[in-house]
Amino acid sequence: MIDKIPPISGVSEVQSVQPVQRVQRQGGAQFGALLQREIQRSEPSIAFSKHAMTRAEERGIEVTPALMGQLADSVERAQAKGATNILAFDATRAFIINVPHGRVITTMSQEEMEENIFTNIDGAVLLK
Repeated sequence: MIDKIPPISGVSEVQSVQPVQRVQRQGGAQFGALLQREIQRSEPSIAFSKHAMTRAEERGIEVTPALMGQLADSVERAQAKGATNILAFDATRAFIINVPHGRVITTMSQEEMEENIFTNIDGAVLLK
């Protein structure tokens, strides 16, 4: 059995709508700067731990802007899948990255990858 809903009482019909005046405020530029900072903060960034930087230097792994972009892309893709610690790698080098902090924990060269077992990772990303 279907019960009918009784009409709503106490609500009057809208008679007219007045346009809202826009007020120019002086703090607009401050808001824009704050918004830009928040956008930059939310973009995935990548940093090397002191240990990882030392390992990269020892192993002859050059940290270039292109590599940083690849690593940041790897972190972004891993975040989308819910990974927390990943192995980002290509044919010649590998990086263990803590995804939530965007921090490279360690680096390895091709020779070292052949001898290692990777533990405590929940994802692997092939560098593009």
